[in-house]
Amino acid sequence: MPLLVIALVLPLVLVALVPLSLVLRYRASTARRQARGWIAAINVVGFGISAALFMTVAALTSFWVPRAFTYALLGLAGGAVLGLAGLLLSRWETRPETLHYTPSRALVLAIMLVVVSRMAYGLWRAWHAWRAAPDDGSWLAHSGAAGSLAAGAVVLGYFLTYHAGIWWRLKRHRRTSAVFHTR
Repeated sequence: MPLLVIALVLPLVLVALVPLSLVLRYRASTARRQARGWIAAINVVGFGISAALFMTVAALTSFWVPRAFTYALLGLAGGAVLGLAGLLLSRWETRPETLHYTPSRALVLAIMLVVVSRMAYGLWRAWHAWRAAPDDGSWLAHSGAAGSLAAGAVVLGYFLTYHAGIWWRLKRHRRTSAVFHTR
């Protein structure tokens, strides 16, 4: 009996904690931070590997879901454009020895809302596609999985571009700081 209660209550608790986790993620994503080269480098490498694996999976998925790779590629490109916009909209504070940045709250909120709304829509659409799938077709192809891949690729493209921009900006800051220190 206790296992049954845990099996029923645990999913409800996890679902109830999703709004709290989103609020905490938003707060962490919009906090002022010091730019550190090694963190930016790790993020660029990590997001680069993730993007490569993601695009490989999207290419494989396109065998079952039409246009999955195309949507993922467009999402990655859109995320890169948003990453560039994020770099322009971020507040940068330069001092001779440090560089601090604060990401744009509006852009972080917009990306978060895109992901959450796409997840909700994807779940709703998958449920309806599963129940009403044609006999000769796959419910997965009708579930909107390609759009969900695009939303995920937007996030990957954004963070890859944003952290690459932080890394580049920090390197440029160090070069200009070194020039001013030698004079």
